Amino acid sequence: MSVMGKLENASFNSSEGCLCGPWYSHFFLPLALVYVLVFVVGVVGNLLVCLLILRDQAMKTPKNYYLFSLAVCDLLVLLLGLPLEVYEMWSYSPFLLRHPGCYFKTALFETVCSASVLSITAVSVERYLGILYPFRAQQKSTCRRARSILGLIWGFSLIFSVLSTIIYGIRVPHIPSETWVPGSATCTVIKPTWIYNVFIQVTSFLFYVLPMTLISVLYYLMGLRLKKNKFLEADKVTGVIHRPTRKRYKMLFVLFLAFAICWAPIHIHRLFFSFVEEWTKSLAAVFNLLHVVSGVFFYLSSAVKPVVYSLLSCRFQESFQKVISPSCKRWYSRHHSRKPAGQQNILLTDRHLVKLTEDTGPQLP
Repeated sequence: MSVMGKLENASFNSSEGCLCGPWYSHFFLPLALVYVLVFVVGVVGNLLVCLLILRDQAMKTPKNYYLFSLAVCDLLVLLLGLPLEVYEMWSYSPFLLRHPGCYFKTALFETVCSASVLSITAVSVERYLGILYPFRAQQKSTCRRARSILGLIWGFSLIFSVLSTIIYGIRVPHIPSETWVPGSATCTVIKPTWIYNVFIQVTSFLFYVLPMTLISVLYYLMGLRLKKNKFLEADKVTGVIHRPTRKRYKMLFVLFLAFAICWAPIHIHRLFFSFVEEWTKSLAAVFNLLHVVSGVFFYLSSAVKPVVYSLLSCRFQESFQKVISPSCKRWYSRHHSRKPAGQQNILLTDRHLVKLTEDTGPQLP
C-alpha cells in the first residue's frame, strides 16, 4: 500500500529522528497464506456477484448497481493491488515498475478507496429515502439515475487519485557521503513530509470519518422508522411489503459494519504516522504491527462482501441457485447420460418420491 512508501522514506530521514521498520516483512509466510485465501474467496465471490447482476434481469435494481460498483472496486484491489502487496512484503526494493508503475499503484489505491466509500454512502442514502419516503423514492430511484450517480462517483475518484499521485514518485536514497544506495529505488513520497501529512488527514476525514458518521445517522433513523412500523397495526399486504424491507435493511447494515470495521485499521495506521513527530523503538513497533493488521483487514473487506450477500440477501440466494443449479444439472447429465439396463429412474414430484421400474410400474417408497 502507499503508506509503505512513507515508511521507507522515514527510514532515511535520520535528521528528522524517524525510526521505522525493516524493508521486508518477518510475517511474509503466514501473511502470504492468508492473502492467498482472501484472494481466492474474494475473486470468486465478487466475480459471481458481477455475473449475477449482469445476467439476471431481476437483479438489475438501483441498489444492486451500487453493489456492482463495490464488487468492481474489490476485484481491482484483489487482482492488481494484492499481488503487488505480497511482492513488496517479500522484497520491498527495488521497485521494478519504475515511474509509470508507481503512479498507477498510487492512483489505483486512491481510486478504489474513494469509489468504495462513496458507493456504500450512495446505497445507504438510497435505502434511507426508500424507507422514509417510499412512494417518492420509487418514482425517482431508477437504474438510469443510479448509473449517473456512479459515473459521477468514479469520475470524482479518478480526478482525486490523479491529484494524489503528485506527491509520489521513485526515490533512490543515499548515505551521508552522497553515495547512492544500489538496488534501493522505491515508490514513495517525494514531496515534503508536511504535504503528505495534510493529505492523509484530509482524505481520512473526507472518505472515512464524514461518510461513516453520515451513514451511522441514516441507519439510526431507518431503525427508528422500522421499529415504529413494527408496532403499527397493519393488514397482511402491509406486512408482506415491510418484511423484505427489513431484510434489505439488515443486509446493508451488516455490510456497513463490515466495511467500517475493516477500513478502520488502515486509516488509524495512516493517521498514526502523520501525527507522530519523534519516533522511538516502541512507536516503530506499534506502527509495524498496525501495518500488518491494517493490510489484512483492508484486503479482507474485499472478500467479506459476497459472503454477506449470500447469507443475508434472499434475492442473491435465489440468483446463486439459478446460476449454480443449471451448471450442476448439466454436469450430472454429462456424466450420467448412459444408464445401465434395468436402472431405476427417479421422478421427483411435489409431494412424494415415485420410483419407476421397467417391470412393476409406479410404486410408492
